[in-house]
Amino acid sequence: MMLFVCMGTAIGIGFLTGNSSRWPSLALGSVLAIYALAGLFLPRLSVPARQEAILGPVVGCITGVLTGATGVFAVPAVPYLSALGFTKDELIQALGLSFTVSTVALAAGLGAAGGFTQGLALGSAAAVVPALAGMFIGQTVRDKLEPQTFRKWFFVAMLLVGAYMAARALGAK
Repeated sequence: MMLFVCMGTAIGIGFLTGNSSRWPSLALGSVLAIYALAGLFLPRLSVPARQEAILGPVVGCITGVLTGATGVFAVPAVPYLSALGFTKDELIQALGLSFTVSTVALAAGLGAAGGFTQGLALGSAAAVVPALAGMFIGQTVRDKLEPQTFRKWFFVAMLLVGAYMAARALGAK
């Protein structure tokens, strides 16, 4: 899966470094909203172990293309990893690995496409502090809430973010 995340990112990076972010943003917002609706209203998905070898590369490639096109690497990697039946700690570790590989692939793709300037690098480095604070707050909240309550509010937030992104992309000229 991780190898295909890198390959997909190389394929999709042209969208992110191109002139228009409207269509990738619309696609990502729509996918996030659909994922949130599925998480809120459909039963949990599960992936049988015998299908992991087939689905992992497909999910990795789609995640990579969306990462390259939008800079966001959550879909479909997060639902896929969630469907593998990991324990809570295993899932957090798998997500951390996926996010790390996606971040490195995105940075390499941006560098190769000439889209990774010194100003962008400084801004990205500065964003690490609030990101770490958000991770700490999220972990604290996750530990205090019942899993179903956390899951529900996670998907509500995801739906709002996805709908906002799609609406904003539709309104862009």
